[in-house]
Amino acid sequence: MTGRPIKHSLSLRGHRTSVSLEEAFWNEFRAIAKSEGKALNALAAEIDETRGLEAGLASAIRVYVLKHVKARANG
Repeated sequence: MTGRPIKHSLSLRGHRTSVSLEEAFWNEFRAIAKSEGKALNALAAEIDETRGLEAGLASAIRVYVLKHVKARANG
């Protein structure tokens, strides 16, 4: 596993965009989407809609993943 960001294309509400995340974040993001029964693009679109203007999509996804992992760890 590498610490370097890996770029993947996502489709958000019919528009293509690229997001760069480290492999660990991609793996956890995919696992979260699967556990919630959502497509990765759908979950990314939800995060995009709530992220606000001050955060980029990649940062918003990282924060989402971190919050999800912390919530799971705290039971």
